[in-house]
Amino acid sequence: MSKQRRSAQWAWAFNDWANSAFATTVLVGFFPIFFKQYWATEVDATDATLYLGLGNSAAALIVMLISPWLGALADRLGAAKRFLGVFTVLGALATFTLAFIGAGQWHVAIVVFALASIGFFGSLTFNDALLVNVATPEESDRVSSFGYGLGYLGGGLLFLINVAMVLKPEVFGLADKVAATRAAFISVALWWLLFSIPLFLRVPETRNANQQPFGWREIFATVRQIAQHRPVWMFLLAYFLYIDAVGTLAQMAVDFGLNLGFASDSLIKALLIVQFVSFPAAIGFGYLADRIGTKRAIYLGLSVYIAVTIWGYFMQTEAQFYQMAAAIGLVQGGVQSLSRSYFARLIPPEQAGQFFGFYNMLGKFAAVLGPLVVGIVAATTGNPRLSILALIAFFIIGIVLLARVPEPVSKPVE
Repeated sequence: MSKQRRSAQWAWAFNDWANSAFATTVLVGFFPIFFKQYWATEVDATDATLYLGLGNSAAALIVMLISPWLGALADRLGAAKRFLGVFTVLGALATFTLAFIGAGQWHVAIVVFALASIGFFGSLTFNDALLVNVATPEESDRVSSFGYGLGYLGGGLLFLINVAMVLKPEVFGLADKVAATRAAFISVALWWLLFSIPLFLRVPETRNANQQPFGWREIFATVRQIAQHRPVWMFLLAYFLYIDAVGTLAQMAVDFGLNLGFASDSLIKALLIVQFVSFPAAIGFGYLADRIGTKRAIYLGLSVYIAVTIWGYFMQTEAQFYQMAAAIGLVQGGVQSLSRSYFARLIPPEQAGQFFGFYNMLGKFAAVLGPLVVGIVAATTGNPRLSILALIAFFIIGIVLLARVPEPVSKPVE
């Protein structure tokens, strides 16, 4: 491997290191807790869960609608890095703004959080599309897994610092937990921006020679192209189902624990367990895929998720929550990274932005559906345990459909 390509792979992977700070500290860490305990203290707990689910779903819906179009436009203009930059800045600025929203202003907090989530989710399409620029098909499992591994490590390190700030604010010269949480939001914004820089300097991008006018006709042409290639659409359908459950567990885990009466500090510790177990596990899944095959490695991860979901229904103690966090950490990054690399091998590299736009569109539609289902079931039944069981069907059907996806040929379909 040339030194230039290795440098590009490291730079690309460091974008996962950068944006994972938002996923850990904000998306699944401090925001759900701060929302309920600071911004929405006057709101009923089950209603707050519903509003939190709606905020997640609204952001995902917007990204779902624009991702295919922007991905195709990025392919046409050779502008994946430019679009990535726009969404990165949007996400970081909105995260920075969260630090200045006052107590009780839950309406404002949800809107700003949604904007930050749009920046985060929107950036993923273009980050994922750039995988084909830095890795050959044979390298894609390992490089994708390495990116996720760095993401878990980087996000986990900053999250650990932020947790220490909240638990011992006086050590950091902060007045209280509220001030520490505000400082944590600011640190995420700065971290996200800083560690994104290597990608823009090192990752190559080729301008598409096709400069014809672009519009919705080309989007529909891509839909027809996907429909004509069974491996692509079968994988997307399977991915939609199982990633729905994976994403919902990640986004709503803290809220689920709060509803079961677990202390917020204990939930934060569980998230740290997920991060630091996921770092080596995600990288390990890349090498496991080389030995047993990508699909078999994904089956293994999804089977563990099914067991964890059943376990979650019967969970009673915080110690069990820690054990569940460790089990999720063993497979979460593997399922995500291998799904990304497997899809990259199914698609034409010159249309990566457009195809990954649809890939992330389905992922975001799952993010619309999953948290909404969990929120509605929790609000209507008053029993958060029932909502988690609904996710098992998504895992099982996803596995069945993935088994029917033909293996990618050596040359992507055109």
